[in-house]
Amino acid sequence: MISKLSAEFIGTFWLVLGGCGSAVLAAAFPEVGIGLHGVSLAFGLTVVTGAYALGPISGGHFNPAVSLGLWTGGRFPTALLVPYIVAQVAGGIVGAGVLYLIASGNADFSLDGGFASNGYDMHSPGGYSMMAALVCEVVMTFMFLIVILGTTHKRAPTGFAGLAIGLGLTLIHLISIPVTNTSVNPARSTGPALIVGGWALAQLWMFWIAPLIGAALAGAAYRWLSGEKRALAPKSA
Repeated sequence: MISKLSAEFIGTFWLVLGGCGSAVLAAAFPEVGIGLHGVSLAFGLTVVTGAYALGPISGGHFNPAVSLGLWTGGRFPTALLVPYIVAQVAGGIVGAGVLYLIASGNADFSLDGGFASNGYDMHSPGGYSMMAALVCEVVMTFMFLIVILGTTHKRAPTGFAGLAIGLGLTLIHLISIPVTNTSVNPARSTGPALIVGGWALAQLWMFWIAPLIGAALAGAAYRWLSGEKRALAPKSA
């Protein structure tokens, strides 16, 4: 149990540090900034590397919505659901804290840029409404879980799940960064929001509720599509 929870902590830490770090430190770096495309790829790469490194230990969820979706889909035991979510959120908070320590070492650093927090209305990168953000996060998380459940199915080609899941997350960011700065992961959203405070904390509810709804729907839908019966444990990514 401890090794599984530690792996989820480290994997979520890496996702927040790598993904949000690319947005905070590198997206707009003068002349060579990586922009939206680079940030999208960075989030995908954290999942690919984390899944192959830590997936054999814990399944490589790194996301409360993924754990819930796998549970709803019959792939994950009830007893591990809350402990996994706690470990993931803790990893996300520590990842954001380390990123803040690094970023604040620059004299020009300011939290006014949002610190990669997720938001809607005036805090949406593209000015999208709360309803647009809600729909986007539900649908993007739904499809993310469909990809995860499909690529980790017992009839799927073995050894490619981590790559497909990472590419799926990259695509999701390419679509939705302009809308919400892309969450699809409550742990990823919680760390930066705690540091920014104010509006980020006030809007954090969206980035818990919407991903969890999308994940739960996807788990139920895929379980129906595949005809799977509940398993005792998830298949590793």
